[in-house]
Amino acid sequence: MNNNDVLRQIRYIFNFSDDQMMSIFKLADHEKSRAEISAFLKKEEEDDYLEIQDCDLALFLDGLIISKRGRSENYTKDSKQILNNNIIFRKLKIALNYKDIDILEVFDLADLRISKHEISAFFRNPKQSQYRECKDQFLRNFLFGLKKKIRS
Repeated sequence: MNNNDVLRQIRYIFNFSDDQMMSIFKLADHEKSRAEISAFLKKEEEDDYLEIQDCDLALFLDGLIISKRGRSENYTKDSKQILNNNIIFRKLKIALNYKDIDILEVFDLADLRISKHEISAFFRNPKQSQYRECKDQFLRNFLFGLKKKIRS
């Protein structure tokens, strides 16, 4: 999934306003203007569309974690982070304080059957043999199930 789609989905799921989005970025020590937020949320074919970079989405997700769980004593801003679906999924899991059972419930709402072992493989170190890449369909289904759970 592209970063702008992820950001749009998160905004919709949690019903964030522009001001809330700006304050979430600010929690991660990163300033974004209302115009930038608006440009990130536009579709690719719209005027003023701006592609959100990995580092910006990572900082937004860090801000989401801080807003939901509080600031960790050892939090350091990483403005050079490269994202993939596994990292996005992990950051959402942390922000929501979800355990395996919660993730299974969300996937169930999206009509996707997955085992605990498959879920844990997404959160492993990429160097481990049991590591599994989180494909777009898994992240998309997780966001869809999350939307059903939170917005219903």
